[in-house]
Amino acid sequence: MRNWYFSLVLQDALTEEQDDTLTELASFHDGRINLVEGPGYSRFSCSFEAETLTQAIADALSRFVDLPGVLVRSVELDEIQLEDNDMATPAVLPAPPPLADAP
Repeated sequence: MRNWYFSLVLQDALTEEQDDTLTELASFHDGRINLVEGPGYSRFSCSFEAETLTQAIADALSRFVDLPGVLVRSVELDEIQLEDNDMATPAVLPAPPPLADAP
């Protein structure tokens, strides 16, 4: 087992209601997943122990079942996370840009 570091980027910033729900969920307060917010965006910085990066991501994503209406847009590894994960190149690609609304 090893620790994996990655970020889960949300489709939209958390609403006030979602933020209130988040404060009540123990699964988001064990030190392995931390909310990072900025103007117009929300992401979670993650550190999970697992055999593989895929298993670590699945563990993190399983927590969102209890957070209604929140969509994870992409999983990202920045340069520091690549180094922490002993990886030379990104193994996970960001999501493609959203499709334009159909008429």
